[in-house]
Amino acid sequence: MSKFLRYLGWTLFIAGVVVGLARLTVIRWWQVPLGDPYLEASLAPSLQGGDWVILWRGTAPLEGNLVLCPEPKAAGRYTIGRILGEHGDHVQISPEGVFVNGRKFQTEDGCNKFTVRDPVTHQETKQNCRLELVGGVQHSRGELVQDSAAPSEADAMVADGQVYLVSDNRQFPWDSREFGPVERSTCAETVIFRLVSKEGFFDVANRFTLIR
Repeated sequence: MSKFLRYLGWTLFIAGVVVGLARLTVIRWWQVPLGDPYLEASLAPSLQGGDWVILWRGTAPLEGNLVLCPEPKAAGRYTIGRILGEHGDHVQISPEGVFVNGRKFQTEDGCNKFTVRDPVTHQETKQNCRLELVGGVQHSRGELVQDSAAPSEADAMVADGQVYLVSDNRQFPWDSREFGPVERSTCAETVIFRLVSKEGFFDVANRFTLIR
């Protein structure tokens, strides 16, 4: 028994050291803000307000990654969006979809309908979900709601050193259409994993999930 306890103690100690070193260098955990209806709606269905997530900062984010960035025009606020355009790219957003350099990203069925709170009316709104392939990353996105007003369109060239962010929720976005392209150097962290949701450990459907 004492041998087992020593083994367990050393195992926990080594695991703690590894996690501590990783925390100091390449990862950190962070809670998605609650009480920001525009940000929260824009994240569905990938994330929700109150989620505890792990952020990866060991390598620079790539096209298709979901990243955390300071909001350019609002000190102290953050935005979470997907990189869909980089330096020299031509980004177009319309009701027909998102196009980069004239290429529309491939989508397919494969995810369930979900409900999100409209940030303006505060009414629960049901949305369809589709899988979208961007930069080799397949992720879930919220579809436009039928008979609802379409969000603003965009037609932009991305300058050197910048990235163009697009929200996973296409009906209720909070992205570069609102605040313009973002300096790439400020978007150094990629959202890679959800530990638990705001409901805590016993929300089984939303704990220990890989974020794509």
